[in-house]
Amino acid sequence: MSTQITTAFVNQFSSNVQMLSQQMGSLLRTAVDSESVNGEKAFFDQVGAASAVLRTSRHADTPLVETPHSRRMVTMSDYEYADLIDDQDKVRLLVDPTSTYSRAAAAAMGRAMDDVIITAALGTSNTGKDGSTSTALPAGQKIAHGSAGLTIAKLVSAKELLDAASVDPSIPRFIVVSPKQISDLLNNTTVTSSDFNTVKALAQGEINSFVGFQFIVSNRLNTDTNSDRQVIAFASDGIKLAVGKEPAARIDERADKSYSTQVYYCQSIGATRMEEEKVVEIACNE
Repeated sequence: MSTQITTAFVNQFSSNVQMLSQQMGSLLRTAVDSESVNGEKAFFDQVGAASAVLRTSRHADTPLVETPHSRRMVTMSDYEYADLIDDQDKVRLLVDPTSTYSRAAAAAMGRAMDDVIITAALGTSNTGKDGSTSTALPAGQKIAHGSAGLTIAKLVSAKELLDAASVDPSIPRFIVVSPKQISDLLNNTTVTSSDFNTVKALAQGEINSFVGFQFIVSNRLNTDTNSDRQVIAFASDGIKLAVGKEPAARIDERADKSYSTQVYYCQSIGATRMEEEKVVEIACNE
């Protein structure tokens, strides 16, 4: 072929997509706690809260406080992206970080990562020493739709749930919404309200935070059995992303495809909810 697919060529394409994945891929990766892992399964230990014991006399026995411990298990999954290119001029563009192929690969990997994080946030977590116990998000961490979309009252309720659980306010808090929820806030806030200008600036993208949450607008959110959008509010350390393999690329000729050039990309990831008290589901009518 006229374009030599050298190791440097492949490495450059892989580097481009990794860079783009960080810049324009996953919307949620930087909002959650992430860690590199090895193996098909990963375990994350948790240390719960403990209380100090009041000393009531001199030379008393040293009190032993049993600090609660628990574990979360993540099962890694592999995600792939592949495309065939039959035009040699387009193959040469692979090393261009602004090329359509580089951007498409980064976006595909990013969407897969967001889907994994969203599913883990509201799904069933594998807990216990060997990960054999299933733990669902409690009903107390769910805000009912109330026949309404996203409202300021629901945002305040989500904040109250995190505050009531003594979630450290210095830990960044995020809320993942769809575009419809931004419209809901704007339409349900009266012009005379003191919150109107803030909500308007949020809708226009001038600010990204409100009621203590940084807003992330995504079209990947799921709906529940009532077709209500499942908005997610959380503290960043309440969700763990496990990265077994950063996105890696291969570029090869396919003899079985008229010697077209195949671009192949893969990553290995998994996620889990670490603490139920740090995640809130908000049901919103659409």
